[in-house]
Amino acid sequence: MPMPQMPPAHPFDDDKLREECGIFGVVGVQDASNFVALGLHALQHRGQEAGGIVTHDPVEGFQSARRFGYVRDNFTSQDVMSTLPGPIGIGHVRYSTAGSKGQTAIRDVQPFFGEFAMGGAAIAHNGNITNADALRKELIERGSIFQSSSDSECIIHLMARSLQRNIPERMEDALRRVEGAFSVVAMTRTKLIGVRDPLGVRPLVLGKIGDGYALSSETCALDIIGAEFLREIEPGEMVVITDKGVESHFPFRRQASKFCIFEHVYFSRPDSILGGRSVYETREAIGRELAKENPVEADLVCPVPDSGTPAAIGYSLQSGIPYAMGIIRNQYMGRTFIEPTEQIRNMGVRLKLNVNRALIEGKRVILVDDSVVRGTTSRKIKEMILDAGASEVHFRIASPPTAWPCFYGVDTPDRDKLLAANMSEDEMAKHLAVDSLKFISLDGLYRAVGQDQGRNSACPQYCDACFSGEYPVVPTDMVERGFEMKAAAE
Repeated sequence: MPMPQMPPAHPFDDDKLREECGIFGVVGVQDASNFVALGLHALQHRGQEAGGIVTHDPVEGFQSARRFGYVRDNFTSQDVMSTLPGPIGIGHVRYSTAGSKGQTAIRDVQPFFGEFAMGGAAIAHNGNITNADALRKELIERGSIFQSSSDSECIIHLMARSLQRNIPERMEDALRRVEGAFSVVAMTRTKLIGVRDPLGVRPLVLGKIGDGYALSSETCALDIIGAEFLREIEPGEMVVITDKGVESHFPFRRQASKFCIFEHVYFSRPDSILGGRSVYETREAIGRELAKENPVEADLVCPVPDSGTPAAIGYSLQSGIPYAMGIIRNQYMGRTFIEPTEQIRNMGVRLKLNVNRALIEGKRVILVDDSVVRGTTSRKIKEMILDAGASEVHFRIASPPTAWPCFYGVDTPDRDKLLAANMSEDEMAKHLAVDSLKFISLDGLYRAVGQDQGRNSACPQYCDACFSGEYPVVPTDMVERGFEMKAAAE
């Protein structure tokens, strides 16, 4: 039987799953927009395509700025920041599922703003609404006029149609209609609001800064503004923050938490805290588990930078094989470099990564990476390592095979483009032409994130749909479009 062939991917494609957004908000500080810009800068890894900030000032009212590109290129100039006065503000950085900037309109960039009978509100959303198609259709039939192609805009329209008395109650009303994953930061003239969906799929944390408060996707963004990390917003919790303090309640039916396990593996910054655990330490533990499960004789353990680094350190510590920076990353590779002609395209990964030839030559090398998605980058890195004179190349992957797309706020290729959906582990090793390829087991990953007994198959402690195909919320829109769930696909 012939080996399945994977469709070609663009050589500049990162070949990584991308978190689609980061959200941040602050209240009770002078020049809130400066704090929001700093927070978004720390969350840039969660979305690098575009960003936006909305603020409110008692005199100037609501103000907003939305831009394509990096936070540092847009929200550091005095000209822009002076247009965003006030003591309260929220912001958003995004990737889009559509992909390139060319397919995204500025009107799709969050936060979204709406003017209601009782005043204005802005909203920034991390996650994915899995019944957005049905909601949009219903809202348009009832007269709503959509400005963007984003699923998040549904929330604003549902709030506008709610009959509740105030904005937090309208938001509750709206979010009860929404299925899927949502961590939301919103603001009115005086209130900062944070909500997590009942399963708590995407992260959201609360911090204290002076007399004010901050909400953020990750704790690393609290660090950058000098805020004290107080706690995580709980799954299904809504907090309303004013100058009087934090009010908390639980508007949704309580359910077992299903936090995204891939946040531990890749999305979150290693200096963040998730579920009371250091992300860096968790990733090191994943590397140790990987070494226990999949040992191999070799001379060096090398990370694929930067995401494979903590796991490679863990693998080295557990195995006793020396750790080495066999691949060096060029920190200055921007998103646009020069027109990618065929000759430049063929350089591909070399623009971002270069092999440390003196270390690699004649060595048996274990390469540790966080995931294999399409496999295009893995193949190029392997070729670079062999070109530098390595005698053997062994891949060790700090996550189980990614065989299913995510519908909860991560940009994943269609299932037919995922290497692990089309090939067995052995076939993938042959396809990548490496001496060996091994992934951490799902149980091993659960042990590394602190579940000593491994995965509870009857009720998994995390959302691991990208590995298991078990979706905690049925992706209604995708099923309507023909996506086959696991039972149907098998």
